[in-house]
Amino acid sequence: MTYNLDEMNWSDVRNLFRNWRDDNERKSDEVMQLWDAILSDKQSKLGNERHLVLEQVMIAALDCNRIETAEDCIRILTAEFPGSLRIQKYKAMLLESLERYDDALDVLEQIIKKDATNAAPRKRKVAIYKAQGRTSEAIRELCEYMKRFMSDQEGWHELCNLYLAEGEYAKAAFCMEEVLLHNPHSHLIHQRLADIRYTMGGLDNIEIAKSYYCQAAKLNNNNLRALYGLFLCCGHIANSKATLSKRKDVQKLAQWAIDQIKLKTTPEASVKPGKNSKEDLKDEVAALEQAFGGLDIAKAN
Repeated sequence: MTYNLDEMNWSDVRNLFRNWRDDNERKSDEVMQLWDAILSDKQSKLGNERHLVLEQVMIAALDCNRIETAEDCIRILTAEFPGSLRIQKYKAMLLESLERYDDALDVLEQIIKKDATNAAPRKRKVAIYKAQGRTSEAIRELCEYMKRFMSDQEGWHELCNLYLAEGEYAKAAFCMEEVLLHNPHSHLIHQRLADIRYTMGGLDNIEIAKSYYCQAAKLNNNNLRALYGLFLCCGHIANSKATLSKRKDVQKLAQWAIDQIKLKTTPEASVKPGKNSKEDLKDEVAALEQAFGGLDIAKAN
């Protein structure tokens, strides 16, 4: 967004910065533009808000690779708050931006020793290990973190991603189950857990995936990915050695999924669920076979 700098004064910029902080928006390019043009020379007018603005500018400077500006902000904050663990964390972030990862880790370790309940430096350590491609160490550090902060949903999400990157699907599924405990009504979490179970393979996991896809579709019937996943699961079960009654049940469920997908993707077709026209069914199956590489739902004998 372009701002007319000639029509803005320092209080306008201060209010804009405040709104971005309240809304948790980085706006790094805009922050640096307005800081350089208007606010940097008016720091004394900011009052108690000055320190918050300096922190905001420091983070924006790191985002924009303005190392000198970040160093100036940290130097000012350090002079006014010597020994602050919060400022030490910013110093570690500066070292990260300079790719001095070992020095950054040393600073973070010192913060953790002084305050074991401080979550931020532990997260920064995980970020550094990821930046270095040290996935196994990132997993170990994040596992230690989750032992202390078990309610951190973002932490469970990140741990799930790391396990997936390593092909540890069972452990990734466990992480998503922990997230599900906090958000039992989120269709996206049910869907992702189903995706992981489906990827693991095996009839038992396919059955579990089907249940999660069903729940995701129930919570949000516009979730096409859940409907597609449900169709795939039904296809596997229908072609397995499952009991006759189970295969008949999944055929009905697959037909329902087909109807729902058709309704969502071609609304002008006005498809009605449960129709019995063989020609219509043939068209629907053909469309899905094209989408899923010729997957076949065999009729149970």
